Amino acid sequence: MKRVFLVVLDSVGIGELPDANLYGDEGSHTLYAASKSPYFNMPNMKRLGLFHIDGVKEKFENEVNDSSFEGTVMRLAESSKGKDTTTGHWEIAGIISEKPFPTYPEGFPDSVIREFEERTGRKAICNLPYSGTEVIKDYGKEHMETGALIVYTSADSVFQIAAHEEVVPLKELYRYCEIARDILQGEHGVGRVIARPFMGEYPDFKRTSNRHDYSLAPSRTMMDQLKETGLEVLAVGKIYDIFAGKGVTDTVRTENNEAGIERLIERTKKDFNGLCFVNLVDFDMVYGHRNDVDGYARALTYFDEQLPRILEGIQEEDILMITADHGCDPSTPSTDHSREYIPLVIYGDKIKKGINAGTRTTFSDIAATILEYFDIKPQTAGSSFLNDILN
Repeated sequence: MKRVFLVVLDSVGIGELPDANLYGDEGSHTLYAASKSPYFNMPNMKRLGLFHIDGVKEKFENEVNDSSFEGTVMRLAESSKGKDTTTGHWEIAGIISEKPFPTYPEGFPDSVIREFEERTGRKAICNLPYSGTEVIKDYGKEHMETGALIVYTSADSVFQIAAHEEVVPLKELYRYCEIARDILQGEHGVGRVIARPFMGEYPDFKRTSNRHDYSLAPSRTMMDQLKETGLEVLAVGKIYDIFAGKGVTDTVRTENNEAGIERLIERTKKDFNGLCFVNLVDFDMVYGHRNDVDGYARALTYFDEQLPRILEGIQEEDILMITADHGCDPSTPSTDHSREYIPLVIYGDKIKKGINAGTRTTFSDIAATILEYFDIKPQTAGSSFLNDILN
């Protein structure tokens, strides 16, 4: 039995990419920004080698005075055009996106909104880039009074629909998202349509944990190949949504990082042959986009505190990979994602210790490596580094 646990710390980037200036992200370094908080403490990730990665060790000189660590580490550059969740995860799974998903800094075209209103039978209000917490503060009252759907976007390629759960039942909101997903294809094929339900009374509205993402269906990924050969692909968190369910054999949704970590630990105790693919979203959604440095640091510290429980479940044939999908530097004026390198920390009985494997040119090398570990010839982008990490 072979198992790979691939854990994405959503948005934990480790420094600007060479083309970061094209995205307005010069100087971004999400991990270092969080480390400036007094609540930052990651001794267990240090033990595995996080602070020995290129671009990290230079920022954490005091953390790398000991040259020994227990894993193999590297950083990976993004080859795709973009810096969003879907693009990053798809590249990890073996798809390099040559064109960025469309974004709408001035809102969606009238033609899109008209068709959405006609097919849902509800008026759409807002239709601007907006903070998710601010949009319900500014438009929630009108929504409650009229039943109109709050439609908004962000710097990402997203079409978001916010609605109060007592005005628009969840099942109905999800159906509206499916309608939007059907409309938003081709030229307007945004990366994700997102249901953003909320509760409460004006002006104290709060988003609930019943968010649901509707992604475009990706082309062939490592997950499809694993599934086709009879291996299991266990999804934790929003992985199922990001890949529109393709290549997944079992999934569990999670409300927050704490729940995601618990579901991961449960799966380390489960007999299966294949991949467990995990997304821990709070770093990005709750802290990065809100420029909450202390909250980001606390979340990293909490993950680190739980890491020994994860490691306890790693068996002799297992490989644990801890990575990210982009950055979201909480210390910059921007609340958008940032174009950054991602870390890769690899651990297991079969994995070489104390190795810094440098820099890889694409996230897709992760997919190629996982497939080779299961003796599958990759039909995705990327080059395997398996021989560089195995004892």
